[in-house]
Amino acid sequence: MSDFKGDYLENHYIHRSNWLRAAVLGANDGILSTASLAIGVAAASDFREPIVLATLAGLVAGALSMAAGEYVSVSSQTDIEKADIDREKQELVEMPEIELQRLAEIYENRGLKKETALTVAKELTEKDALAAHIRDELGINDISQAKPIQAAFASGSAFTVGGILPLLATIFLPLKGMEYYLYGLAILFLIVLGSLAAKTGGSNVLKAIIRITFWGTVAMGLTALVGYLFGVSLS
Repeated sequence: MSDFKGDYLENHYIHRSNWLRAAVLGANDGILSTASLAIGVAAASDFREPIVLATLAGLVAGALSMAAGEYVSVSSQTDIEKADIDREKQELVEMPEIELQRLAEIYENRGLKKETALTVAKELTEKDALAAHIRDELGINDISQAKPIQAAFASGSAFTVGGILPLLATIFLPLKGMEYYLYGLAILFLIVLGSLAAKTGGSNVLKAIIRITFWGTVAMGLTALVGYLFGVSLS
């Protein structure tokens, strides 16, 4: 008879959510921002140099901005988490009985009987009271805990990788009709990115492709419109 544990392995993807969110957001932004910028300038210019320069500037500025923004945002979340944990430590020292009752109420609200909930709360408190409250009262765990450096690096690197693709296109593609080439390639890149992200995260691939294609088209279309409306011969 086969071993159940050996035959049945659960595949969960939530542990990838933090870095995957940052990486997908960065790469998507890298492709979309630089491609949109390149399309807008290409629609207004008859020369390659301003298109390449604008795209390169957008790539560098975007990558740095993405990394810095992600770091600041996630650091703020980390500060809040640390403040809550420090507060919880103090409460466990000053009013352990009240904290025990709070923990028991949490388990009771999740479906345990009152006596069982109190027993579970006591046993977890004896093992590691702070860990139990951090996990079950504050809702902080290893998966959801903020990691600023990781998020910043993932976002900045992903933006750079995504932004390099449109930059290469502005360098090597024919100047005539470049905005259309850029749009087609950007949509292709976005579809590939959406598919990879969906597979990595275990979500629906078709929905991811439709979502990313629709909003990518809207963004690039509006940018191209601006370029045409204000189109002047840039030199």
